[in-house]
Amino acid sequence: MARHKGRGWHGRLLAAALGVTTLAAAASVWTAQADPVGGRQPQARVSTPDAPPQDRTVAKVAADIAHASDRGAQGVNITIDDGPDPVWTPQVLQLLKDSGTKATFCMVGTQAEAYPDLVKAVVAAGHRLCNHTVSHDTTMDTKSEAYQSQQILDAERMITKASGGVRPQYYRAPGGAFTPYSRQLAASRGMRPLGWNVDSRDFERPGVDTMVATVKREISDGPTVLFHDAGGERSQTVAALREVLPWLRQQGYSFGFPVR
Repeated sequence: MARHKGRGWHGRLLAAALGVTTLAAAASVWTAQADPVGGRQPQARVSTPDAPPQDRTVAKVAADIAHASDRGAQGVNITIDDGPDPVWTPQVLQLLKDSGTKATFCMVGTQAEAYPDLVKAVVAAGHRLCNHTVSHDTTMDTKSEAYQSQQILDAERMITKASGGVRPQYYRAPGGAFTPYSRQLAASRGMRPLGWNVDSRDFERPGVDTMVATVKREISDGPTVLFHDAGGERSQTVAALREVLPWLRQQGYSFGFPVR
C-alpha cells in the first residue's frame, strides 16, 4: 500500500537523512567505501546477532533512495508490490511476458515464504526482486531500530530462500516509511532503497481509466511506476497494465530496472 507519493516523501527523507545515524543494532564496525557515483557508503564488517556477516558477494550500493532507470532518460521502471499472490501474480507475469516487459517485484516476506514457486517464476522470467519487509508495516519509521532490522533482514532471508538463492536487489519501505537507519541497513546488504515517482493508486481500485490517466499524466515526473499484485482484488491493475505498457512504448519509452 502506498502511503506517500515518491516525490512527496522523498524530500522529507532527504532532510531526515542529514542527521547522523548509526547501525549499532546491525553492525558494530563500519568502513567508508566509495560508491559508483563518488559518494561515501558505509559497509558492515563485524556483525552482531541482529545482522548476518556481510557476504563478500553482495554488491556495494548507495543508501540514498533510487528513482532513476538504468535505461536512461527514456527508461521506465515498472514496480509491482505486495505479492506474490497465487491469483494475480501469474496474470501479471503473463501480461509482462506477452508485452516483452521486465519489472521489479517488491515482495512481502510472508508472501514469498508462502508461495516460493511464484518467487522462482518471477526470477526465471528475468524480473528482479525487491525486499518489502516481513509484514508490510507502514509505520516502520516510528519503530525501533531492532524492529526495523528484524523486518528487513528476516524478509531478505525469506525471499532469498524462496527464490532458490537469488537475493533481492532493492528495498522498498512499506508506504515509503524509510528511515536513515533502514536505508543504510538495506544498502549494507546490497539492497538499494527504492522509491517511486508515479503512484497508479491501484490499491484504491479507482477504475482502470483513472489509473491509466494517472500514469499518462505523471510519467513526466519520473520513471518509476508503482502497481500492486496483492493486497486485494487486482483485476483493475491487470487491465491498466494492459493499456499502459503499449502506450509507454508508443511514446518512445523502454523498460528497465531501477539504478543500483
